[in-house]
Amino acid sequence: MTAITRRLAEFASRIPYEKLPFEVKERTKWLVTDVVGIALRARHGAESTPSLLAAAAYLGLAQGRASVIGDHATYSPPGAALINGTLAHSLDFDDTHAPGSIHSSAPIVPAALAAAEMVGAGGRDVIAAIVAGYEIQIRLSLALVPKDHYDRGFHPTATCGVFGAAAAAGRVFGMSADEIVSAFGIALSQAAGSMQYLVDGAYTKRFQVGYAAMSGLIAATLAREGFHGPVEAIEGKAGFLHAYSPNADHEKAVAALGERYETMGIAVKPYPACRYTHAAIDALVELRSAHDLKVKEIESVEVGLPRTGWKLVGDPLADKQCPESVVDGQFSMPFVGAVALREGTLGWDHYARHLKDSETLKLCQRINVVVDPQAEAEFPAHMSGVARVRTRRDVFEKFVAVAKGEPENFVSLDELRAKFDGLVEPYLSKTRCDAAATALLTLEQADDIGAVLRLTRPDRTAAPKAAAGDD
Repeated sequence: MTAITRRLAEFASRIPYEKLPFEVKERTKWLVTDVVGIALRARHGAESTPSLLAAAAYLGLAQGRASVIGDHATYSPPGAALINGTLAHSLDFDDTHAPGSIHSSAPIVPAALAAAEMVGAGGRDVIAAIVAGYEIQIRLSLALVPKDHYDRGFHPTATCGVFGAAAAAGRVFGMSADEIVSAFGIALSQAAGSMQYLVDGAYTKRFQVGYAAMSGLIAATLAREGFHGPVEAIEGKAGFLHAYSPNADHEKAVAALGERYETMGIAVKPYPACRYTHAAIDALVELRSAHDLKVKEIESVEVGLPRTGWKLVGDPLADKQCPESVVDGQFSMPFVGAVALREGTLGWDHYARHLKDSETLKLCQRINVVVDPQAEAEFPAHMSGVARVRTRRDVFEKFVAVAKGEPENFVSLDELRAKFDGLVEPYLSKTRCDAAATALLTLEQADDIGAVLRLTRPDRTAAPKAAAGDD
């Protein structure tokens, strides 16, 4: 039996900042900047945040010195990890890894940040820790075979995320491989995440990612203090890979570990919706611009996706055409497609404006979603999509193999900053925004992670929202 748990623990305990490839360190800082901007907006703009903060206070988690992104108050370290992890995933705007069918930063970065504030770790250790978390979380998802894991009803971002969070926190703490082995064993008892939220638009998708961040931090802290976990948490008979997937490929959990960095396979989202919708959104936006499409002339739209994506955002079609909540909208190809056709893009504020917009909802009824052979052939390497728009003039079609933001079509620094600025602009002045972005993009220079996070505290009041776009 391959000693997967031990190998992953040794990797996490020994990963050196100095020997990481330059591009991996740079990419990690970009990903941290991206997720911090998302969490800041979610702190003030996500509909689930008030209840999350109220519950945290009632549980006594709002007592401590740890930072929550975009908040003047401070919290206990587990509370900060829980809240930051939940905020990071609350807009469904956070980064993705296509082959792993997973979000990486949301459960891992908050655990690393909270751990760093606990022990006074600097930016270099945080970067190395986050890379350790990424590499382990992604490889575990690949080993589970994402489709099989999803078919069992699990949410891999959360189930695999707790191990990545434990690895990240353990690396920040400077734990030994033996201690991180125990942390993984403790994390195994907390690996949870259900896809049932898709049925009724519940908030649990975002919570379970925050829970993974908090649980990983707790697991590492317990192990650091001598609490023992099982030593074969990953490969054991009742371990993660056996219990959570019917046909796991164990070798993928350690394949090219330390040689090939899956971190470079993480994509940044330009739209706050399920990643499976993005290639089709790109196609619709391009068709709208290239052919000057007007909603009133559109007779029907067909969107083709890989089967796994179709299951998430296209089936059952009748429900997807009638979203009621933000979560419904984020997992509705008809809805995000309708918004893209009306607005020429999709932003976070569009949900509030379009979920009750009769014209948008009428357009949803004209958008069908199918499994497309070409998109299926590209999967799982790419979450591709095709859009076919039938109008009175003609039928226009566009296939997008690689969505914007994927490693082969990555965002530029200017595009990353535009996304960050747009998210935080209602709450941070231009001076504060620039200071926060600069500190995050030069994270290796930070001696005090708390000082970096304090730059995310609002220094302005949110501006009023604009009206819905014209057709």
